Amino acid sequence: MDKQWVQKWDNRYSEEAYAFGLNPNEYFKEKIERLKTGNILFPAEGEGRNAIYASKLGWDVSAFDISNEGKKKALQLAEKCDVNIDYQVGELPDLDYQPEQFDAIVLVYAHFPSAIKYSYHHLLDRLLKKDGYIIFEAFGKNHLKYRSENPKVGGPSDIESLFSTQEISEDFGNYKILELEEKVIELNEGIYHQGKGSVVRFFGQKKKN
Repeated sequence: MDKQWVQKWDNRYSEEAYAFGLNPNEYFKEKIERLKTGNILFPAEGEGRNAIYASKLGWDVSAFDISNEGKKKALQLAEKCDVNIDYQVGELPDLDYQPEQFDAIVLVYAHFPSAIKYSYHHLLDRLLKKDGYIIFEAFGKNHLKYRSENPKVGGPSDIESLFSTQEISEDFGNYKILELEEKVIELNEGIYHQGKGSVVRFFGQKKKN
């Protein structure tokens, strides 16, 4: 992973405020409350708001990120909330997760660099059990317009790091699509997600075959 990329997130998460707030993402919250608890993975989890919410619901939570500063903030929040999460720092291929280890994987604004996002999606798919669920929300290809009008809404500035519904349906082709759309929403998540933006939302269940 590029050192500048790691430094960017270390700098952001070293700020006193929680960059994207303390409350869980609304789409994730809506979907996770429908599912039976089990083992769950949060890639690119940053400061831990979603992982900690899942732990409060009774999930056995694993998370990872490239930022040590993100981990520090996440563990501080977990201690404050009296929950436990397993949080690793590193790149996915180097971590010790096992095939079909998880019942659910949550990708909330997990904008991996464009050069690796396809391979990361396929690595994550291998970690999910048959019949397991993906919950996904991230900025879509149409988001650049909203970002240019209001930088406070956040998101990548290059179109290659954004998502399309077609890309997600191809990356997770062996899934029953329960929901897949790009839509405009109003974001109110901490300092860095404020305002109107275009997001791709995907809720899918891995097929048995």
